[in-house]
Amino acid sequence: MNATERSIAAAEAHGAHNYHPLPVVVATAEGAWMTDVEGRRYLDMLAGYSALNFGHGNRRLLDAAKAQLERVTLTSRAFHHDRYAEFCTELAALCGKDMVLPMNTGAEAIETAVKTARKWGYRVKGVPDGRAKIIVADNNFHGRTTTIVSFSTDPEARADYGPYTPGFEIVPYGDLAALEAAVDENTVAVLLEPIQGEAGVLVPPPGYLSGVRRLTAERNVLFVADEIQSALGRTGSTFACEHEDVVPDVYVLGKALGGGVVPVSAVVADRDVLGVFRPGEHGSTFGGNPLACAVALEVIAILKTGEYQERATRLGEHLHHELGLLVGTGAVEAVRGRGLWAGVDIAPSLGTAREVSERLMERGVLVKDTHGSTIRIAPPLVISKEDLDWGLERLRAVLAG
Repeated sequence: MNATERSIAAAEAHGAHNYHPLPVVVATAEGAWMTDVEGRRYLDMLAGYSALNFGHGNRRLLDAAKAQLERVTLTSRAFHHDRYAEFCTELAALCGKDMVLPMNTGAEAIETAVKTARKWGYRVKGVPDGRAKIIVADNNFHGRTTTIVSFSTDPEARADYGPYTPGFEIVPYGDLAALEAAVDENTVAVLLEPIQGEAGVLVPPPGYLSGVRRLTAERNVLFVADEIQSALGRTGSTFACEHEDVVPDVYVLGKALGGGVVPVSAVVADRDVLGVFRPGEHGSTFGGNPLACAVALEVIAILKTGEYQERATRLGEHLHHELGLLVGTGAVEAVRGRGLWAGVDIAPSLGTAREVSERLMERGVLVKDTHGSTIRIAPPLVISKEDLDWGLERLRAVLAG
C-alpha cells in the first residue's frame, strides 16, 4: 500500500465512520491549494465549509496565533485575560450590536442562541415557563447536537437520536405566509439560515428575509440569523442578511471567525437580549480563550478592509456566470448561490454528485456532494481568477464526460 492507502485504512480501522471523505489525504496547504501525502496538488473548492475563507496558512492569522502562543493560550473564564475585552468590543462593533457571548463550535453557538431566546422569552417577553416555542425552517442545518437534530428534517442527521427535544415548529423555508401562521403568543424566536448551505446553497426568495424581519419585529419575536457559514465575506458582504438590508436581533457566527486556525464561535446581540444571562447560567471552558480571541481579532481586522467582501462579489459574479452557462446543457439542472458560494445540481444521467466529486478529485479539484445530486462550490476567498477558471475548466471537462 502507498501512503494514501495506509492512512485511509488506519482511519477506517480506528476512526468512527461518521464521515465519508473523498479518498485524498492532505498533508500541507497554502492559499487555495492543498497537497496530499503523495505530493499531488489539489485546488480546494470547499474551504472547510467556509471556515477557510481567508485561505490556508494565511500569514496574518498564523502570525497572530504564534504571537499569542508565546504569551498565554487558556485561562478559562475563571479569570479575565487581556484579549477578551478587545475581542468582544471589536466583534460587537462589526455586528453593530452591544454584547458578545463567545463559544467554540457552531453547534455550541446555536445551542447558546436557543438558550438565549428561551431565557429572553421567559424573563423579558413573559412567556409561561416551559412554553417557549422557536420556529425553524425545513431543510435546515444548524449542527448535530441532540437538541439541534430534534428540529432537523434530514433523516440521516435525525434518525436514531430520540427522544427529541420539544419546543420547535418547522415551516417551509422561504414561505413567509407559513411562518406568519406559525407565530403565536409563546413564540420567542425565528431561527433561520439566510442561505441554507448544507441543503444545497438555497437562497430564499427576494423579500423573504426582510419579511421575516418585519414580522418578528411586529410580533415581539427574536430574529436569530445563523450566519455560521454565510457570514464574514462568503457572499460578498460581511453578513448575508445585508443583501436585503436586514439586521437580525441575534447573529450566530462561527467557522471563518476562527480563520481555519482555531474553532471560534459567538452569539452577538444587544444588551436587552444577551443581558438576560447571569454568572453561572451558561459557560464554556474554552469559549473566549486568549488564543481564539487573538485569531478572531485578526479576522475582524481583515474584514474591516472590505477586500475579501469585494473579491467574493467580483469573483462570485464570474463564478455564477460560468456555472449558469452549464444549465440546460444536459449536465447541470440548476445553479444557486451568492458570492463565492454555489450549489450545482447534477443531471442524474451523469451519476451522483459523489461520483462527480470523485472525478473532479482525479483531475485535481476538491468539492463535496450533498443530498445526492448537488455539489457545493465555496473556494477560499483568496483564490485567483486564474485558479478559479482552472477549476471551472476541469468541472466542464468532467461534466462533458
